[in-house]
Amino acid sequence: MAKPAVIAVPEESRFLISDLCDLLDTYLDKDQVRQVYSAYLFGAEAHEGQHRMSGEPYIYHPLEVARILAEMHMDYQSIVAAILHDVIEDTDTIKETVTREFGEEVAELVDGVSKLTQIKFNSQAEAHAENFRKMMLAMVRDLRVILVKLADRLHNMRTLGVMRTDKRRRIARETLDIYAPIANRLGMNQIRLELEDLGFATLYPMRYRVLSEAVRKARGNRKEILNKIESAIQSRLDQEGLGYRLQSREKHLYSLYKKIRDRVGSFAEVFDVYAFRVIVDSVDTCYRVLGMMHNLYKPVPGKFKDYIAIPKANGYQSLHTVLFGPYGVPIEVQIRTDDMERVAEAGIAAHWLYKSSDRPAGNNAQTHAREWLRELLEMQRNAGNSLEFLENVKIDLFPDEVYVFTPAGDILNLPRGATAVDFAYAVHTDVGNTCIAAKVDRRLAPLRTPLLNGQTVEIITATGAHPNPAWLNFVASAKARSNIRHYLKNLRNDEATELGQRMLDRALHSINRGLADIPIAEFDRIMVESGFKDRDALFADIGLGNRMAMLVARRLVPNDEEGAERTADTAHSKPLAIRGTEGMVVHFARCCRPIPGDNIIGFVSAGRGLVIHTETCKNLADYRSRPDKWIDVEWQPLTEGEFPAEIRVDVTNQKGVLATIAAEISEAGSNIENVTIEERDGLDTALKFTITVRDRQHLARVMRCVRKVPAVMRISRSRS
Repeated sequence: MAKPAVIAVPEESRFLISDLCDLLDTYLDKDQVRQVYSAYLFGAEAHEGQHRMSGEPYIYHPLEVARILAEMHMDYQSIVAAILHDVIEDTDTIKETVTREFGEEVAELVDGVSKLTQIKFNSQAEAHAENFRKMMLAMVRDLRVILVKLADRLHNMRTLGVMRTDKRRRIARETLDIYAPIANRLGMNQIRLELEDLGFATLYPMRYRVLSEAVRKARGNRKEILNKIESAIQSRLDQEGLGYRLQSREKHLYSLYKKIRDRVGSFAEVFDVYAFRVIVDSVDTCYRVLGMMHNLYKPVPGKFKDYIAIPKANGYQSLHTVLFGPYGVPIEVQIRTDDMERVAEAGIAAHWLYKSSDRPAGNNAQTHAREWLRELLEMQRNAGNSLEFLENVKIDLFPDEVYVFTPAGDILNLPRGATAVDFAYAVHTDVGNTCIAAKVDRRLAPLRTPLLNGQTVEIITATGAHPNPAWLNFVASAKARSNIRHYLKNLRNDEATELGQRMLDRALHSINRGLADIPIAEFDRIMVESGFKDRDALFADIGLGNRMAMLVARRLVPNDEEGAERTADTAHSKPLAIRGTEGMVVHFARCCRPIPGDNIIGFVSAGRGLVIHTETCKNLADYRSRPDKWIDVEWQPLTEGEFPAEIRVDVTNQKGVLATIAAEISEAGSNIENVTIEERDGLDTALKFTITVRDRQHLARVMRCVRKVPAVMRISRSRS
């Protein structure tokens, strides 16, 4: 493979340690600047002999990362961590050395952004997800971890040109999918915009060039009308004698692209919006300016948003309005205070940006970020693995918000498309787990109803209620999704434990033993040999089909030769009783649809548990070659629940025959789950119904009722 071209960086254009120290001198103490210089000497020595793909010494990259954070006026520990952020990952330096030289705080920051290099993963996706989880958990402990990582990613994106095309595209995709949304979630607008534009230019270079050229041409044609609108706004504000700053805003290329891609409009429609920002001294003045703007130009109905009264999830505050300008062109106006502008651009970093000054913090971003971190911690606890955690975080990073009210008048912000179930989990996990119904604006509504801005939602709960797996098909928030999955995972584990215990007990009975007869020492031996922490873990493994009950039984009673000889005669004498309420670890095969009263047999399927077939099922021939996987089962007397069964009904074509048959099925106490037309010609039609029945007797009663319909020629139980 050809080596990448080396791009020489002119010496005079490089950012040096002296430049960094000069920048830090503007806001840090002399002792802190000396600490940063010591970190530079340490990092330069650790990275000695290492070069980036551009050919320049590696230490220039950490310096540039430190520069980005210094421009945000971050504290000196963050700057030191930025300079050292790759020493644990890319050199022989260990965390303990960093701790000894620069303190525990800096060492934790450096470790937080370091990848797991000593662990082998099954796939690149798994490694990426596990490294992401490690970084996010470090971020929960200290927010500065993600700020160092974002600065690192920003400089890498700025210097991406020397990479192979496939690697460039992978990094750009990851930036647009994860890091730019994280910057947005933390309110760091400047970094988000640059990450998005760099990612867009790398991932779609042709689209970027075409769009930027179109913007350049359109900008030249807009100057006259832009100046006219700007003069009108200035004149109106000057009349009131207000202190203000007026800025005309350029459209962000990536947001333009997303609007066009999502078919919000053509380029001409999307770009033909004149955007201005008015920055004033107080919240009261914001609302006064809003009135002036609405007096100057007519507002567009439904386009006013008050993010001061109801801030965004990342703490962003501003008034947004759209006006009908001259010649009918829309004018977008944002109105905010200086503090709101600072938080809008720097977000969570604003906490450090002016931490030592006398200015008020006013930093809602800090509070909202902490709330988000608490949610991340809960998602991490509930996630089964790092890939699931990464999926949940991605869902959470795209919160195009909807604002709804609780009955007490509190405001909750949820992702666009959120339902009553999402609302219930946003209130509290226990409310979500036990919700059974919802009232939207005081009217009962289905739990899957999408919520709209301004609605008041009330959740009705019931003791003993629990999450429904079907909720996963419509919930929109990561918190709801992770909590539902966590509950179902635990439920499945409990069911597997109970089934596995019954299967092992049955296997032991086949050699004239029972669970009560097994000494604790024997169980402890099996635990140690198999690596299980307790009996329940062993039972669950058997119930899920990962371990054969008979093999475990033989290991528990290893020296019982007489019992082993009897196994062949007695193993089938006591079939396992199936109740029909085992839940997620006992499955009823769709190929033969067994129902109580059928002669059945069970197949142990790894990871799924027990799959029940009828003894006449055609698919049994495929499984006979694995007799160790089969287990004798029988229906327990008084089996509970309803089971799907299929019937085929041949009818003559008559008007209303389907409705008549459906009525007869309902009259017989059965419910129709599905109906399909199997065959059809001019005179006859074959209908296949999937219905629910309690047992064979109930099915026979349903078939007798349907057979009475005059148009029915034949009826039979169908086997797929």
